[in-house]
Amino acid sequence: MKKLTILLAGLGMAAATVPSVASAAPWTSISQRQANLSQRIDQGLRSGALDRREAYQLKSQLRDVVGLEYRYARSGGRLDMRERADLDRRFDAISRQVKVEKHDRDYGRGQGRDHDRRW
Repeated sequence: MKKLTILLAGLGMAAATVPSVASAAPWTSISQRQANLSQRIDQGLRSGALDRREAYQLKSQLRDVVGLEYRYARSGGRLDMRERADLDRRFDAISRQVKVEKHDRDYGRGQGRDHDRRW
């Protein structure tokens, strides 16, 4: 009986910790990630951190991933874990590229601190 009580107490503690571990890294939907990236690109374009060429290339990559998501969903009716992981990896790569492009000091025409400096 004592072993059963200890086992049940252990299972209860394990069940109580699972929700807290799961909430440590909240899941973001594909459509939310797409919206966030699109918003970051638009903000970078408005602020001058991205020029039109950079923004166009990033939006094009984003459209490609969205198209891939559509093809994945059509092929099996829903996304499996492998497809979800692939899309997450691709969104992560675009997110890193947005960060790099926004901070590369490659300002649009006539903008930035050194735009009129002659070397």
